[in-house]
Amino acid sequence: MSKKPVLVIMAAGMQIDPIDPQGHIIMDFSLYDARRAGFEKVVFIIKKENEEIFRECIGDRVSKFMDVVYVFQDIQNIPPEYQVPEGRVKPWGTGHAVLSCINVVDGPFAVINADDYYGSKAFKLIYDYLMSHEDDEKFRYAMVGYILKNTLTENGHVARGICQVYENGYLADIHERTHIEKTENGAAYTEDGGETWTQVSPDSLVSMNMWGFSASMLQMLKEKFPDFLEENLKTNPLKCEFFLPFVVDELLEEKRATVQVLKTEDRWHGVTYQEDKQTVVNAIQQLKNKGLYPTNLW
Repeated sequence: MSKKPVLVIMAAGMQIDPIDPQGHIIMDFSLYDARRAGFEKVVFIIKKENEEIFRECIGDRVSKFMDVVYVFQDIQNIPPEYQVPEGRVKPWGTGHAVLSCINVVDGPFAVINADDYYGSKAFKLIYDYLMSHEDDEKFRYAMVGYILKNTLTENGHVARGICQVYENGYLADIHERTHIEKTENGAAYTEDGGETWTQVSPDSLVSMNMWGFSASMLQMLKEKFPDFLEENLKTNPLKCEFFLPFVVDELLEEKRATVQVLKTEDRWHGVTYQEDKQTVVNAIQQLKNKGLYPTNLW
């Protein structure tokens, strides 16, 4: 493998709430774990107007230990033959966010959300995969799979990509479920505002948007974004989103890619609701008490 994998962090809507007495935010722990796994360069996808506060809160701290690059997710950044619909303020989604990196990433890369705690094992899994796999007759991608029950909140619903995985460990397909809740006997999701519920096994594997791609993915996003706009601007101009998993799913259907699912038992942590914050604070303190993190990361 000629190029070292790069870490790409989708941080356009990130939270800068400290989760320990030292002032670290969730992303500090991801960066620490990533650096420990072998990543040496990080690309932050942010909003241009947040650049200054972002550098202050995290970028300058991390730049002493990793190469740091900033790219901006801009709603105006669409193919010239299209126009941003009047009244649209919503960004174009995770696929568009990652597409923003096309000029700064030219080798294998991992993608994560800024506000999710993934656990150290996940970064090692994805880094080792990217170091040891290259595209051949197909694009060879990977995804870290979490056990659903390890990713639920006590305080409301979450959105997760529920994965069907073949026996050989490859991803068959992924279905975004935007409203999953913990229930007395496991978990269930609704797609009609709670009128009907579908049970789902708490042991299902889910995607937390931690992906490993070769540079080919950026070309695929570029290729498929105009088709997405063509189709969706007619039906949902103000809200449609170009999601990363949709593109992955299309490439699987077209038999152009495989996605190896790398399973982790680690618990996910994140602040979906304000009430979740204390849970995260406690969890991080426990990990420090076990010696998994130093008191001061940097």
